[in-house]
Amino acid sequence: MGEKVEARSFSRADRQRYREKLRRCLDVFGRMLNESQFEFDRPLTGMEIEFNLVDAQQDPAMRNEEVLAAIADEVFQAEMGQFNIEINVRPSSLAGRAAEELEAELRASLNEADVRARAIGAHIVMIGALPTLRPEDLTEAAITAHPRYALINEQIFAARGEDLHIAIDGPERLDVHADTIAPEAACTSTQFHLQVSPQEYAAHWNAAQCIAGVQLALGANSPFLFGKELWRETRIALFEQATDTRPQELKAQGVRPRVWFGERFITSVFDHFEENVTYFPALLPVCDDEDPVAVLDRGDVPRLSELRMHNGTIYRWNRPVYDIHQGRPHLRVENRVLPAGPSVVDVFANGAFYYGLLRVLAAQDRPVWSQMSFTTAEDNFLAGARNGINAHLYWPGLGTVPVTELVLRRLLPLAQQGLAEWGVDSAVSDRLLGAIERRCTTYRNGAEWQVETFRRIDEQRRPLDRRDSLREMLRRYSELMHANEPVDSWPVD
Repeated sequence: MGEKVEARSFSRADRQRYREKLRRCLDVFGRMLNESQFEFDRPLTGMEIEFNLVDAQQDPAMRNEEVLAAIADEVFQAEMGQFNIEINVRPSSLAGRAAEELEAELRASLNEADVRARAIGAHIVMIGALPTLRPEDLTEAAITAHPRYALINEQIFAARGEDLHIAIDGPERLDVHADTIAPEAACTSTQFHLQVSPQEYAAHWNAAQCIAGVQLALGANSPFLFGKELWRETRIALFEQATDTRPQELKAQGVRPRVWFGERFITSVFDHFEENVTYFPALLPVCDDEDPVAVLDRGDVPRLSELRMHNGTIYRWNRPVYDIHQGRPHLRVENRVLPAGPSVVDVFANGAFYYGLLRVLAAQDRPVWSQMSFTTAEDNFLAGARNGINAHLYWPGLGTVPVTELVLRRLLPLAQQGLAEWGVDSAVSDRLLGAIERRCTTYRNGAEWQVETFRRIDEQRRPLDRRDSLREMLRRYSELMHANEPVDSWPVD
């Protein structure tokens, strides 16, 4: 989805050609599925983490290009906001102590990057939404100067025909309008990738949908936006609203949003790409010269550039990925549910829980999605985002229960079993899943730590400005983040 595009305008002919090419790509993708063209010899996992940049006052630092030049490491890349960067963690297996080794590697990369960023007056923070952001920080000037982002911004507003309306109710209420998609840059996430065979994609995606609400409840880390306390994972509501191409009339007609939980469990990966082509008009109708039919007919692997570009502008919380590595195509499930942070060990704990649980649930004889309606899975997703570690979620055989009880009684043992099936060293799985267990027993994740710490600071320092209390909370958060202790052990005094 990060593929670069050149600055340009689009004609009606461009859109018609793109639609025809997209359908041709879809037909070829279907042929490839039927002919078993995909690699699955060595299933790998992957990870992307987005970061915020702040200055010495903990305010957003609009300096990503300067910071990237100082870091000078190709694994770090720009993101939509000038106060965002991203790291692409190398693909890895899970077996043995691989997760522990990858964690150490990521910590070293992040520490080195932060040293170089600090040398030019910026600091790297791994958090779901930067609590010191203000609406005036998120104007068109805050968008990274890449043609892709300018085109997406232009196309979304051309489709809407009006400003974005961002309205989120929580302990406090936010109601603002925006004339760019810059508010989307406030959403910084962790994305987990899992390579799967075409035959196993549907089971893994369905299972991922069923546990998305649990992931959010355990991993929530975005309770503040524009100085207001909103959802425990405000990023979910913000991302849905900040990229919405639909005016009110199209919402009322049931037109699907581009940030989408979905509407049904699936039977094939083809279902997703077919939905993409059927339901969503192109945002970036850029065609290349490849004839995918001719490429496949001669025994080569087609790029399917239009299919991939289109998929990259439809933001499912669990999304399919078609990619090519060393001349062989493969499929991945991309899990986009979780925020960044709080610490590297917390990110890996979230990953261990997700990969372990997914391994077991996707292989069950009587799968969980056959015992839970899709609407219930979505209700769990929203409850986890709103209420975090205090959410009550539905699970087959238990009914609606506190998420902490669900995890401790039912899901942690399954995750432990799944990691064993992946071949993960027991000491590694015990350490990472232990962090998840302690979150449940202490009722503390990133969101709870932020809210509790902010309230303590705000009470102690009145009549200081509320924004100063958020700055102080973020300063403490950053210090603890770099210490790499799990969030359940973070002090709040």
